[in-house]
Amino acid sequence: MTTDRESVTRLLREWNSGSKSALDELMPVVYDQLHRLAAKCMAGERADHTLRATALVNEAYLRLVNAEVEWQDRVHFFALAARMLRRILVDHAKANHRGKRGGGAEKIELDEAVMIGPLVGTGIIELDLALERLAEQDPRKSEIIELLCFGGLTYDETAEALKISPATVHRELKMAKAFLHRELIERSS
Repeated sequence: MTTDRESVTRLLREWNSGSKSALDELMPVVYDQLHRLAAKCMAGERADHTLRATALVNEAYLRLVNAEVEWQDRVHFFALAARMLRRILVDHAKANHRGKRGGGAEKIELDEAVMIGPLVGTGIIELDLALERLAEQDPRKSEIIELLCFGGLTYDETAEALKISPATVHRELKMAKAFLHRELIERSS
């Protein structure tokens, strides 16, 4: 595991320096992790969802490859990947919502580790709007939810990405979950 972490960071830095071969080497190293993240994001979606985990990871990877970013390390890469996965799901949900049959809200559940309570009928669009409202009040709390839920980062990796302690991640996560729970329940009633 440490070897993979170090190799991702090394390959990202080489890619930043202009090495095209580093990008070719990077794909197989990060693909499985990206696919796990995409599958995790898709697990809460309805069974007949038209977007599949493989399509989601491929779209995210294309956006990551084409992003003009000065990659810092593995955590930075997967933090941005979390944002990309969220954006793709939200864009897809919005496109379906505008569809000829009305689309309807898609259900997505937060990762069990940060579950905020029953969110029956809550869709990705509602969750995204609630995260945006949270970001307006406290961007770091929104980022914590995004990194943990969409990015699949650990508490330690989230703390590293945000340059805070794991204890702060834990404390702010509790407050963020309470905020989202209140927002989603109030908006659904």
